[in-house]
Formats: sequence, structure tokens, C-alpha cells
Amino acid sequence: MTMNNTKPIPISSTIFSITLLLILSIQLPSVIAEDDVKCLQGIKTSLNDPRSEISTWNFSNSSKGFICSFSGVTCWNDQENRLISLTLRGLGLAGSVPQDIKFCESLQNLDLSGNNLTGSVPSEICSWLPYLVNLDLSNNGFTGEIPASLGNCSFLNSIVLSGNKLSGAIPVELSSLGRLTKFSVANNDLSGSIPSSFSKFDASDFDGNSGLCGKPVGNCGGLSKKNLTIIVAAGVLGAVGSLLLGFAMWWWCYSKSSRKRGSGVDIDDDSSSWVDKVRAYKLVQVSLFQQPLVKVRLVDLMIATNNFSRENVIVSTQTGTTYRADLSDGSTLAVKRLNICKLHERQFRVEMNKLGQLRHPNLTPLLGYCIAEDEKLLVYKYMSNGTLSSVLHKNGNLLDWPTRFRIAVSAARGLAWLHHGCRPAILLQNVSSDVIYLDEDYNARIVDFGLARLLTSSSDQSNEISFANGGLGQRPLKPAAAEEGFKGNLVNWVNQLSTSGRITDAIDKNLLGTGHDDEIIQVLQIAGNCVVSQPRSRWSMYRVSEALNNIAQEPGVSQHYDEFPLLFDLKDTDDIA
Repeated sequence: MTMNNTKPIPISSTIFSITLLLILSIQLPSVIAEDDVKCLQGIKTSLNDPRSEISTWNFSNSSKGFICSFSGVTCWNDQENRLISLTLRGLGLAGSVPQDIKFCESLQNLDLSGNNLTGSVPSEICSWLPYLVNLDLSNNGFTGEIPASLGNCSFLNSIVLSGNKLSGAIPVELSSLGRLTKFSVANNDLSGSIPSSFSKFDASDFDGNSGLCGKPVGNCGGLSKKNLTIIVAAGVLGAVGSLLLGFAMWWWCYSKSSRKRGSGVDIDDDSSSWVDKVRAYKLVQVSLFQQPLVKVRLVDLMIATNNFSRENVIVSTQTGTTYRADLSDGSTLAVKRLNICKLHERQFRVEMNKLGQLRHPNLTPLLGYCIAEDEKLLVYKYMSNGTLSSVLHKNGNLLDWPTRFRIAVSAARGLAWLHHGCRPAILLQNVSSDVIYLDEDYNARIVDFGLARLLTSSSDQSNEISFANGGLGQRPLKPAAAEEGFKGNLVNWVNQLSTSGRITDAIDKNLLGTGHDDEIIQVLQIAGNCVVSQPRSRWSMYRVSEALNNIAQEPGVSQHYDEFPLLFDLKDTDDIA
């Protein structure tokens, strides 16, 4: 493959927008409240504060973010008086919910639990606090019915109203809260049938309401004590029997696996079929592009991956499943079992030798391959920080903005090099966070490059369609922060936000207020130019990469990223789409 100035490919900007949006996407309220000070003043004057817990709130200060130091107050950032959370738990406060709370319009978390508040739960609370995510009014003295208007708080994840004197039925309107993961109304005076959508919650969330019926507390109409006793007894006996049966099955499987381990490396059930088939080829040598000190054979890969067991899986994509291989010399490799390949062995070897020559700081190096009958294995360099998908969605660690920006810049460089620096251009069948690995410094390392021509006969246009339809990895991705009832993928969602002037709704709120807000907005604008509806209007990967590099070189931004210059000198033209 040669380096050349080639006409850019229309799909490139849409592809990379996925990476940018995965790095950035979660939700931020688009409406910014401007009078949170008035909100707190109203709360202080409206509530009886016998312990002088909120009497310490001093409003004589007019500096930026001065209310952020108040007890129980958490701001979006320390430089502005804008609340994200108000926690006044267990302070002995008395009175009703102050109407002035409506001035805290950007509030997402409200906790007034463990006080002596009375009156009704305000029916206007959703119009007052349209971005409310968590509401806790438990252990107070609230009376009346649960307002049906709570169903209008479309962002609610948690409602805790236990330990009050609420009466009436649970409004069926609350069933529309699709994000609700926590709901408790225990120890009230509620009655009637529990809406079916609430059957997913635990029975303890409804305890202490003698008039409630329906799942999960029991069928409406009731059971006699005798029948209930029979059912409970049968359930206990069934549980004990199931426990004994489960133990017996576990012991049988354990004994069987122990016997297997005594005769060799254990085989994972899911992979045993094809592994058994290639066992006859275990002495086949792995073709490596650089001459190793010691020859590596298929059997070495089988042992290193525990016979390609499920526990060794790094990631599965449309091109195949990748396994971690820990060799006996202490080194680690990544071995991909390729999905059905359309090429004959000779053509496959030619393609592998071409891909094995590609070297770029933002590609995962292909080190070699192995052919065993119809099975084809690819050997890559192992990346210690796994995939971008695992870092963003699975390991629970929050990436700071400089790290996310580093990933975006390096991924853009890798894709731009593949699309504009190689002739013919190198395509990826599906670009997603699963095919972007992260090295020890959190630089992006793209994998699966060049495999599209091995597996399918996809054209440039079919690649574009797959990305536009949200073909991320093996399944479409629904944006977690999209409005209730939104139907579409990540690209559709960001297109909708961009055209409606709400592109900032796509920013992860954890990134804001950390000193990089201007830079984040610039990157979002680049992402917006990548997902416009007309393909020819989308930015090319070269233009995206250059724009990100320009941001990185501005004074005061996250870091400088000049250690890996692009390996070509291509100027953008009007043709670029």
C-alpha cells in the first residue's frame, strides 16, 4: 500500500462523529436558571429552622458562586450561582414546600427527607423543576394524594415518598416515567391497585399500606390465611428442593471439569466446537511479520487463551471475537477469531501481508495470522487499557476531559491517515467504541482496519448507511439522555439537538465546570458538522483532524498533541464531504 493524496471518502466524518459523541454524550439541562439566590432566600424565610441549620446562609456576599459554599447546596460549578443539588436531610425543618423553590430551575436533585414538613406534595413541582432527576421527600408529614403531574417530570430516576401520610391511589400517570429505577411509597395510607409498570420494584417499597394490592405485594382480591399459608409452605419447600438440586448439579459439573483439567487445558463450552475442530492443526505455525526469537504455533495460542475461553474475551465485533492471550514468556497478545471470510487462502495471505505493513501511532499493529482449515486467526499487539467502550460504559471510571480529548485527537489522526493517506483508502466495516483500543497513555489505537474487504463486498455507500443507522458494534445505540419516546440512534439524536439549537444537551455534565468548557463546546461544534443530514456537507476526516489539532494548539487548552504529526500533506478542498 502506498501513501498518496486521494479524494476523500464521504463516510469519514459520520464515522468519526460516533467517537466524538460517545466521548461526550450524556445530558445537560439546556435551560439555565438565573435566580437561584432568590430560591434559597425564599427557602430560608419560609421554613421554620429550630436548629438554625440554614440560618447560616448569608446573602450579603455577592461574589461569583458564593451560595455554592452554603450547607446542603451543590452547584454545577463554583463560578456561578446555579444549583444542581439541594440536600436538607434530617434538619428538623418545618412548614410546607416553599414556592420559591421554583427559582432553582436547573435543580436536578432535591432531598428534603427526615424533616417535619407538612401539607401536600406540590402538583406544580415538575413545572418548577423541569430537570428533576432525584426526588426524596421521605419521613415527613405530607398528606393528600400523590400528584399525577409527577408523571411530567420526564427525567426522574428516583422518587422516594415513604414515611408520610399520603393517601389515595398511586397515579397511573407515573407509568410514563421510563427512566425510573427507584420508587418507594412504604409506610403511608395508600390504597388501590399498584400500576403494572411498578411490579419491577421490591415489595418492601410498598409495605405499610394496607389498602394496596397488585404485584409485587399480592393479587387484588386477596387470599385466605389458609391458602396463603399453603402457598408460602409450598414456596419454601420448592426453594429448598431447587437449592439441593442446584448443589447436586454444581457438584457434578465441578467433578467433570476437574477431570478435564487433569487431562489438559479446560475448554470453554461456547468455543469447544470450533476449538475441537482446529485441535488437529495445533502444530501449525503462526505467520508473524517480524521474525520472532521463538516460533509460535497454534497450540501456544490455545494455551495462552485457555482454549479461547469466554473469560479471555476482550470484545466481540462484527468482524469477530478477540481474546487475551497470555504467553508463557510473560508477554500478552490479542488474538481475533475472524468471522466467515470470503477470500481463498492465497488471497487471504496477500491481504494479511498488506495490512501487516501498515504502521501508524494510532493503529493497533497487526503482528501476524494463523490459518487452520476454515478458521482464520489474527494476532495483534495487546493494548493495556482495553477498548474505549469498556472504559466509557463498563469499568465505572470517569474519564477527565484532557484524557477524552487525547482519545478524540488520536482517533481522528488514525482515521484521517487510513482515509486520506493510503491508496486505496482503508475502510472499516463498522467504526465504534469497540474497535478503538487505548494504549497505556490513553492514545487511541484503531483495530479492524482493512477487514471489510475480507468479510463482505460492502461499498462506500453501504458503510455510510451502516453508520447513519447507528451500527455501533453489534447493535444500534440509543442515546441514554434522549427524550422519552425518541426513536433513533446516536447520530439521529445529535442531528435533532443540532438543528434545534440544543447541541449542548449532548455534553456529559460531569465535564462542565472543570476549566475546559470552551474547548468542549468547540469539539461539539466539530461533531455537529460531522452528522449533518447531507453527506456531501459533512466534514472529511482530514478536516476534522486538522480542526482538533488547532484546538489542541491553542494556549490554555488541555494539552499539546504534536508528537504524532499526520504522515501526509493533504490540503482540504471543496470536494471534501
